[in-house]
Amino acid sequence: MKNIAIITGASSGMGREFALTAMDHGRFDEIWCIARNQKNLEDLIPQINTVVRPIPLDLTKRESFDALKQELKKEDLIVSLLINASGFGIFESFENTSWENIEGMIDLNVKALVRMTKVVLPYMSIGSRIINIASMAAFQPVPYVDIYAATKSFVLSFSRALDSELESRGIRCMAVCPYWTKTRFFDRAVDSAKAPVVKKYIVMYKPEQIIKKAWKDLSKGRDVSIYGLVANGQAALCKILPHGQVMKIWKKQQKLP
Repeated sequence: MKNIAIITGASSGMGREFALTAMDHGRFDEIWCIARNQKNLEDLIPQINTVVRPIPLDLTKRESFDALKQELKKEDLIVSLLINASGFGIFESFENTSWENIEGMIDLNVKALVRMTKVVLPYMSIGSRIINIASMAAFQPVPYVDIYAATKSFVLSFSRALDSELESRGIRCMAVCPYWTKTRFFDRAVDSAKAPVVKKYIVMYKPEQIIKKAWKDLSKGRDVSIYGLVANGQAALCKILPHGQVMKIWKKQQKLP
């Protein structure tokens, strides 16, 4: 029986970094790398020490999951690792965010992640792991980043509940909650905004730092992974202070009305 890993968003950013380091943390007969950009997926093939299967899919489209189901049915396999790293964000006020971008964030950050998990879960067994990329924005409401933050709150809540639900079957789920991280996703989230709202960054991490910590936390069976002193401090602050106060601090920091 073939042992595989499936990684979405593998063409860039954190998904790519997970793909490049996966063989250091498991032994997979194949790694299925999913994203829209086929060329970027194919570029991974010589860099990973196992069979890489590039699967170009648009995860905002329902038919993409029908195609994935067919691929899974063809094989005698176990999915020992699923990493949901596809994501989309625009950092601007709700009023300035187009309906197309609102739908895009909900479709990719929430619906696609849930659908992928639903499709893949029947092929998982004892020892299988799920990693979902959430965000530090998941811990509190974030004015002017309303939709993105809300989608990541869903991911965090869903991941922790699913981890508890699947624990008796020996399957674990972990949410990774990065702070500001320098990736193409981040550049797009800021540059695509009509009126960018994020003006001040206390710290900016590298994806390699986030992923290294995530692998470590996964091996320890944790359900949430947070990297960095600033990020852990913010998570603690969100537990102590009322959300109303946290939102005021955020707006003052970013000089928002």
